[in-house]
Amino acid sequence: MSALPRLGLGIGWRPEIDLTVESLPGVDFVEVVAEGVRPGNLPESLRVLRGRGVPVLPHAVSLSLGGADPVDRSRVAHLAAVAEALGAPLVSDHVAFVRGGGWEAGHLLPVPRTRDALEVLVANVLDAQAELPVPLALENVAALLDWPDADLGEGEFLAELVERTGCWLLVDVANLHVNARNLGSDPLAFLDAVPWERLAYVHVAGGAEREDGLYHDTHAHPVTQPVLDLLAELRRRVDPPGVLLERDDRYPSDEELAAELAAIRDVVRPQWT
Repeated sequence: MSALPRLGLGIGWRPEIDLTVESLPGVDFVEVVAEGVRPGNLPESLRVLRGRGVPVLPHAVSLSLGGADPVDRSRVAHLAAVAEALGAPLVSDHVAFVRGGGWEAGHLLPVPRTRDALEVLVANVLDAQAELPVPLALENVAALLDWPDADLGEGEFLAELVERTGCWLLVDVANLHVNARNLGSDPLAFLDAVPWERLAYVHVAGGAEREDGLYHDTHAHPVTQPVLDLLAELRRRVDPPGVLLERDDRYPSDEELAAELAAIRDVVRPQWT
């Protein structure tokens, strides 16, 4: 299997901060929500970034690859068209489901880590990959619940998914922190189990403590120190091809975003020499 390109330091492109993303120093690549892009009418800002040679990666949220329903081919076709329009080297979605039996959850729901669920996930991933023009990376999610009677830990579950499908991994260290805080999972066990040779890149995002004691993965607050600590743990295990900051709401000043990117770069810089 051919290697993916090294990406460097990135940030999620959003229409609300398009000019900011264009002007931020040290941004090597960006990621765009695939469902928000029309292949035949790309936003001017994305065309500017592409003209500079900045890779733009489509990140989907609606394939529902972990669901029991067949893969929606129109959604896969849209993702493929966005990838081709952007000249993207890869695309991504999540190890999750968002619909079933005509019901839309409106949220990324975790897949039960059972052998039966893995069979469904593998079949759907293979089906989607057959229609995509570029490699597919899949992301671990922040879960609001943990299904009972798991056959595999999350890291082992993803390792077997990779082995059976040849997909890549998009590891979200913020989601690892959320699940450790809210569900009691072990993020270090996850980091020890996943096949790092299949890492595409890494997500980092901020969150906040809620009054009920839960940690909320908001993507609307600064990145916390525990998330940066998990990024450092990841870096001890692998030289990450890329690390990307996600921000989806309550956008701070350009200076604050630049400072967050600098803090992320400081964690991974020893590997990026």
